[in-house]
Amino acid sequence: MLAKLNRIGTSPLYWLGLLILVLALEGVALFYQYRLDYWPCVLCIHVRIWLAVLGLVTLVMLILRRAPVAGHLVTGVIGVGLLERSWLLLGTERGFIEDAGCGMDLGLPAWLALDDWLPWLFEVQTSCGYTPELLFGITMAEALLLFSALATLAGVTLAVATVRPARP
Repeated sequence: MLAKLNRIGTSPLYWLGLLILVLALEGVALFYQYRLDYWPCVLCIHVRIWLAVLGLVTLVMLILRRAPVAGHLVTGVIGVGLLERSWLLLGTERGFIEDAGCGMDLGLPAWLALDDWLPWLFEVQTSCGYTPELLFGITMAEALLLFSALATLAGVTLAVATVRPARP
């Protein structure tokens, strides 16, 4: 099992698949925003930023193909960041978190003005409170929570599998 995980973790196909998944998630968000008029809140934009960082990491790992352990560890850290933002998003949606810092300010430093540079992707346009339903009654917040947990688990598991050589 460890040998199979090691092969997956060092394969460029893994990173390509993860990059395609990240692009698909960003595409779904943009579809909901521009076609279905579900405008993004500050937590939604934070999730988009985490996904963009994950996309950059996967692209770097796909091109360089070096240090897969570091790539997996960074993926795990990004998964934790996504998990935290997704939890706040779900808590705000369900009402078990009252103040999740949901204003109209993205909260980034002036030198990282993503909302000014790419407003079509990173501009906050509404306050927090709900996420749209995707399929089978699952909301976007619930799906993001699941994806975040899986990304964290995959990052940590593949880092361990890549570090530990398989026994013959």
